[in-house]
Amino acid sequence: MTHAFDPTSLREYDIRGIVGKTLHPADAEAIGRGFATRVRRAGGTRVVVGRDGRMSSVEMEAALVKGLTASGVDVVRIGLGPTPMLYYAEATLEVDGGIQITGSHNPADYNGFKMVLQHKPFFGADIQDIGNLAATGDWEEGEGTASDHDIVEDYVGRLMAGYSGGTYRVGWDAGNGAAGPIIEKLVKLIPGEHHTLYTDVDGNFPNHHPDPTEEKNLVDLKRLVAEKQLDFGLAFDGDGDRIGAIDGQGRVIWGDQLLSILAEPVLREVPGATIIADVKASQALYDRIAELGGHPLMWKTGHSLIKTKMKETGSPLAGEMSGHIFFAHNYYGFDDALYAAIQLIRSAHVIGKSITDLRSEMPAMVNTPEMRFQVDESRKFAVITEVLERLKAEGAEVNDTDGARVNTPDGWWLLRASNTQDVLVARAEAKDEAGLDRLMGMIDAQLAASGLERGPQAGH
Repeated sequence: MTHAFDPTSLREYDIRGIVGKTLHPADAEAIGRGFATRVRRAGGTRVVVGRDGRMSSVEMEAALVKGLTASGVDVVRIGLGPTPMLYYAEATLEVDGGIQITGSHNPADYNGFKMVLQHKPFFGADIQDIGNLAATGDWEEGEGTASDHDIVEDYVGRLMAGYSGGTYRVGWDAGNGAAGPIIEKLVKLIPGEHHTLYTDVDGNFPNHHPDPTEEKNLVDLKRLVAEKQLDFGLAFDGDGDRIGAIDGQGRVIWGDQLLSILAEPVLREVPGATIIADVKASQALYDRIAELGGHPLMWKTGHSLIKTKMKETGSPLAGEMSGHIFFAHNYYGFDDALYAAIQLIRSAHVIGKSITDLRSEMPAMVNTPEMRFQVDESRKFAVITEVLERLKAEGAEVNDTDGARVNTPDGWWLLRASNTQDVLVARAEAKDEAGLDRLMGMIDAQLAASGLERGPQAGH
């Protein structure tokens, strides 16, 4: 027996598609067969499975478990919960791998699979291998078992372990995502006054799209913080691995700004440590890490790539603009927005300043949001190569860690190819509007030289 996946579903960091169009229960079963085969060939026997609150997740879980057990792996189901709860289960239970069924921050008709094998991210060539095993039907055969394990209380206990924060008034917006029930438990345990929004899990996302990196999705949280005069607000994506935040004045605290706050207590406890951020992060963050005595490291965008680099460098903390925050200091090194939320509350207490004051002290920069524009898949990486060649020939100050990041007296600009979509991503940051205009002019000139223009914005 063989199986062919829709080629668009096998992504760099996960397997993902539109349910009923590019992703079907038969795909879930084949993923189970392939993943179980990889587990068994690595000498393993047990896999933990979790799922988010999407309408299709229960059906996908049943098909996935069928595939895993048919290839001789024993499955431990932990049920509905955020992706970090699956990561926690994989890190602490006696298992050899884990799969979370989740559409992450994508629209309601999407779903997908995030995988971990032997405590390491499963991505890139591993995901292509799942496709190859299916195409050839090269699957192990067997009769595995399936059992259920309730890990919620253990996970909540671990999130709260050693908690020593102050007493604040906080707003929490779960966006009807899978983190909601965990948030309801946490707010009963964390000192202070807490107000929650949309903690009931609803795969239709009736209130707003669960992506806290888009400011339009923070409107309800801003209203709550203003009406109740709260100290700050926290927001979560659909599967609880990305965090968003606003201060008491309703100003957004972006991923790199959160990291600059979270880095301070960590660097007090681990002086001189390497703190990693992705190429889209502000120069202000790298400067701040250095100022705190840390070693700032700019790395490629992508949660699997960041996790791998953390292990390599022994970094205690890393983050991305997209709101993925990774704690290895006193934690497991995976991206957990709930743990990041608790550490943010603790950081304000340790630093001894309010979140609003910490946000106010940050240097004022003028920057663009992440701009994305469609480009033919076959040209995506080629354009970046062309841009880098031209920049180096001109003697520009360029960092090619992930695309082209160029420093100029005005600030910096970035052009990189998305690993997950047929888009180019651009971002620029300057000290003033005139500088930003000049940087945007440079981006446009490079695109034009490769026969492209910065056309209509591509969605997520």
